[in-house]
Amino acid sequence: MNPQQSLSGRILGPQGWVRGHLEFLADGRIAALHEDACAPEHRLILPGFVDLHVHGGQGVDIMEGGESARTVARAHARHGTTSLLATTMTAPQGDIEHALQGIGAVMAEPRADEARILGVHLEGPYLSSRRLGAQPDIVSRATLDAVQAFSALAAIKVLTLAPEIPGHLALIPELSALGIRVQIGHSAGSYEDGVAALKAGVAGFTHLFNGMPGLNHYEPGMVGAALAHAEYAELIPDLQHVHPGAMRAALRAIPKLYCVTDATAATGMPDGEYSLGSQRVLKCLGCVRLATGSLAGSALTMDQALRNLVEVGLSVEDASARLSRNPADYLGLAERGRLQAGAWADVVVLDTDLQLQQVWVQGQSVSLD
Repeated sequence: MNPQQSLSGRILGPQGWVRGHLEFLADGRIAALHEDACAPEHRLILPGFVDLHVHGGQGVDIMEGGESARTVARAHARHGTTSLLATTMTAPQGDIEHALQGIGAVMAEPRADEARILGVHLEGPYLSSRRLGAQPDIVSRATLDAVQAFSALAAIKVLTLAPEIPGHLALIPELSALGIRVQIGHSAGSYEDGVAALKAGVAGFTHLFNGMPGLNHYEPGMVGAALAHAEYAELIPDLQHVHPGAMRAALRAIPKLYCVTDATAATGMPDGEYSLGSQRVLKCLGCVRLATGSLAGSALTMDQALRNLVEVGLSVEDASARLSRNPADYLGLAERGRLQAGAWADVVVLDTDLQLQQVWVQGQSVSLD
């Protein structure tokens, strides 16, 4: 097949930066990466961002169901997210089913100007009532039948649970066997609970440091288990949820730590009141909070996450890996999160100030207006 499109600039390929051309095929995949010393240096071409924790955007919450997931996917594509997991909230079973039905319908009919929805991150209702954060107190215990029924509506790729809840530890291997990445989150469990869950097959940690007790040298808790043993964990790099020093500690300790937005309906919107599941949240000065003042998700976008990671000292290459390759690898998706022949042409183009210039989802340009 002949290439249908070409982008030129400094390209972040599998082996590092290359000045050259990135060629796309008509089927939306990358044909080749060619070196060219004359290619412009002022255009940085990176893999599209892969966000595994997205609740909303552009005034819309995933839990609204219907076409809400489409609006959210479109909103995040304009900030460089080329694929994502639609993320649910703790809610009554019927509300979760309604949201999943909408997500499944959007996944079945993707459109060119949207980030691809890869599946669902089920964040709740299998959480600890002691570490709810912004989740409502409608928790329940997980069962294999319940999870399979949810996944029949829209494929669950990641599931957050508190492993200390009776019955959850034994369920982890069964969920893992279904191809679901089980994560520890919204948990009051101990370090020992975390280690046992990792041995049972837990794959990662949900928004590390948040929704769990802080690290204490006598009682290291879930944070200690993650820093000591985890290969993967997600972290929110909005510079509000986690102090930069704690971010750097996690980045050193967890080899394939990746970053997520935990974005809410307030993302891309002016200050004001928005929905987060059944709750009302207030966006003010870049923060999203409950009426109590507690943080409630974020208004972060992935392009801003890139700039924040560079601000705290990461190279562009390392920051890109945390936003693209690592989350793709976590889901076992070798065709996303990297710029190489055969991968999907999910691409972001930035200037040298890391401001977004262009976005391509599976070889199709996304309007940034």
